[in-house]
Amino acid sequence: MPRAALAGLALAVSTQAQAQTDTPSFDRPGIAFSTGTLPRGGFAWEQGLPDFERDRSDGVRSTGYSAATTLRLGLTDTLELQLSSSPYNHSRQRGGGQRQSAHGAGDTTAALKLALPSAHAKFSWALLASAAVATGAREFSDGRDQYALGATVAYDFDDATSGSLYLNVERSGGVDAWTFSPSLSRAFGARWGGYVEAGWTRTAHAPDTGVAGAGVTFMATPRIQLDASLDAGLNDAAPDWQGGIGVSVFFD
Repeated sequence: MPRAALAGLALAVSTQAQAQTDTPSFDRPGIAFSTGTLPRGGFAWEQGLPDFERDRSDGVRSTGYSAATTLRLGLTDTLELQLSSSPYNHSRQRGGGQRQSAHGAGDTTAALKLALPSAHAKFSWALLASAAVATGAREFSDGRDQYALGATVAYDFDDATSGSLYLNVERSGGVDAWTFSPSLSRAFGARWGGYVEAGWTRTAHAPDTGVAGAGVTFMATPRIQLDASLDAGLNDAAPDWQGGIGVSVFFD
């Protein structure tokens, strides 16, 4: 399964400390979302180049790559519309005397993100409600629509360091999955930033999964962010490794 389909597995918040105050927070890297929304009429394109997942189980090695794409449009200064998909995915399996590969598109997701009011300048929070339609190829879709509601709360400890907590519930085919994740992010100057994260997911009738990892960001220009991230699985049910590299661009 590509990283774009792991929204309920390893959760992290994008780097909150942005040196460029005129650039909204991007939701990459990581799978969770930032508490910032785009200004009214603002547009952002966030692209995996690619995201990946690797796992080895029962002698079979599985590797997946995904060109995860998210388009964001500011409807108001506190509400934005998001459309996301993975127009190209590639997976391969080797081992046990077998070799298989597949490629195709993933499911399509529409979401609304709302930045909630806060009376404290250092505290921010936001909600993200989404619905995924099973439009993807059979190898990259479970064939069922998915609905999710997530919340991120963040607190700025100082001008460079912030912490966040993420909670998400996802429902698909009558089965609920709950995810909780803390993260800590820091700016390392005018252009560099990074974060560390941990995530835990409980799904009905399935083993719990846990991951932990880190990511870095680099502001190539005040409107273009480059990123790289890597998470490691903490138990057998989680993928051994997942992460990716990507780019995010803001258009005013």
